[in-house]
Amino acid sequence: MRGLLVVGEVVTDVVARYSAPLAPGTDTAASIRVLPGGAGSNVACWAAHHGCREVRLLARAGVADLEWHAERLRAAGVVPLLVPDGEVATATVVALVDATAERTFLTDSGAVLRLCPADWAESMLDGVGHLHLSGYLFFSDTSRAAALSAMAAARGRGVPVSLDPASTGFIAELGVERLLSVLGGVDVLLPNEDEARLLTDLPDPAEAAAELSRLVPLTVVTLGARGALIAENGKVTARLPPCRAEALDTTGAGDAFTGAFLAARLAGADARTAAAEGCRAGAEAVGRAGGRP
Repeated sequence: MRGLLVVGEVVTDVVARYSAPLAPGTDTAASIRVLPGGAGSNVACWAAHHGCREVRLLARAGVADLEWHAERLRAAGVVPLLVPDGEVATATVVALVDATAERTFLTDSGAVLRLCPADWAESMLDGVGHLHLSGYLFFSDTSRAAALSAMAAARGRGVPVSLDPASTGFIAELGVERLLSVLGGVDVLLPNEDEARLLTDLPDPAEAAAELSRLVPLTVVTLGARGALIAENGKVTARLPPCRAEALDTTGAGDAFTGAFLAARLAGADARTAAAEGCRAGAEAVGRAGGRP
């Protein structure tokens, strides 16, 4: 099995779980933890957890806590390729998780969007069998250029590329057409249901998956507690059932799916088998606080 390179982000997650309605102007009891997170780094950790031989993560972090993040990545089996940023802090996300395990994010992108082409080196692809890009990188000109540099280098080497489109809020701000314009260099697209709908303006997730797979040959749409859809070359080819889970925190469930899916693909699994692994990882993820295994 060849390795996985993820180009994405590290984030300091402040996860606040509460069961009563938020009380404006006063206190609401909550369980609060500070955890390492970030979509790209979560994907990398889940891929390592599912047996991927070597997983590398390229991201930017503030100098104050870069080593804290690097230590936690190494402990999870991920090789950290973290670029120190002395001007801004590591990205921070406050995740508000309610009694239904649904979450709302308050995001300070910090160093994430400052990843630049100078941070990239083609040698990072040595020994790599797959490149995964976090969609968050496409929301600034600087980090978009870095992601496109990595994509071009991978295409030049014949290394498959996958993309998680990231956040509906950020996609809407960037513009759907701008994100769609980069998909010609992508082999595997991994949106969630809301992202697939936004990118196609189609309300039916199956129709949205099929439409996206006309742009990206293999599109896998996660449906949360309803499983996942696989579409290939304009047609839905499989519907994966969910795995039963008691949801505590849905943060990172999609990242878990992606990490397990990519690990299985690198091990030689077909798309349906890999998606089933992803569903199992997603169910595991929602049973714990935070976005990592």
